[in-house]
Amino acid sequence: MDTPNDQYDSPWKRAVENYLQEFMEFYFPLVHAEIDWAKEHVFLDQELRAVVQDADLGKRFVDKLVRVNVLNGDEKWIYIHVEVQGTKQAEFAKRIFVYNYRIFDRYDRPVASLAVLADTHKQWKPTSYSLTVLGCSHTFNFLMAKLTDYEERLDELLKSDNVFGWITAAHILTQKPRTQHQERYEAKLRLVRILYQHRWDKQRIIDLLYNVDWLMQLPEWLNSRVWQELETIEEKEKMEYVTSIERLGMVKGQYNILKRQLESRFGLLPQWASEKLKSAKAKDLEAWADAILTAPTLENVFKKSKVSKKS
Repeated sequence: MDTPNDQYDSPWKRAVENYLQEFMEFYFPLVHAEIDWAKEHVFLDQELRAVVQDADLGKRFVDKLVRVNVLNGDEKWIYIHVEVQGTKQAEFAKRIFVYNYRIFDRYDRPVASLAVLADTHKQWKPTSYSLTVLGCSHTFNFLMAKLTDYEERLDELLKSDNVFGWITAAHILTQKPRTQHQERYEAKLRLVRILYQHRWDKQRIIDLLYNVDWLMQLPEWLNSRVWQELETIEEKEKMEYVTSIERLGMVKGQYNILKRQLESRFGLLPQWASEKLKSAKAKDLEAWADAILTAPTLENVFKKSKVSKKS
């Protein structure tokens, strides 16, 4: 049975945003081949929320709307709706259909819908939604990738130069040892060691370490053992990533504390405030933490931080 114990939203969202081309290449190679990657692609998160704000048909890990140019065809650009779904849901195919036609209605441009299914139900693989009434029918098809289909290719995934090969492997290993901390610790350590063997650039390594830290949450005493091993690897290989990871941990801690303080004073945070917190850097969080002491409203917390930056 799927449980919401592990928090996937942030790492999946960041990965799709930062490595969209690799996402398409790994899960949807035919789509990847049709996109003109020489031209800029644009994520439209706010626009997506506006289009589907009253169509909440179930919880998902990630919803992204991106505008891309295609290599062939009459359209200058098209829209792609990407969804990463973490649990089996009866209404899932309907939601994809609803989102697709609403986006099309809003922009009057072709819309492709792509779904990555990250649940544990191996036979659940929806790819269409159909309506039939009084002799009239409509069938909507969408593309789907299922993470459990990759379970037999774990070694291949870990060697892949594609970010999503490694992320898929991390997701699979995360789902297997759900209850045993020691097994999860060993899986996390394995992933970290293999990640360093790739010798990717620094930002890529940091992004993926952030991923595995969210995916594979451990008791603090075990987590510290992972980072001690990381320090040993870095000392041996003459690399310097741990300091960046420590900063990420500090930012995550600051974020959690500030979020609790804001909600305690102003109530449940609106979407815009949550987005600001999620994308904030350490200096932003520090400024807002100072501002909350005297700001009369939630809006003033963020305005005061802007003033302090200018001065």
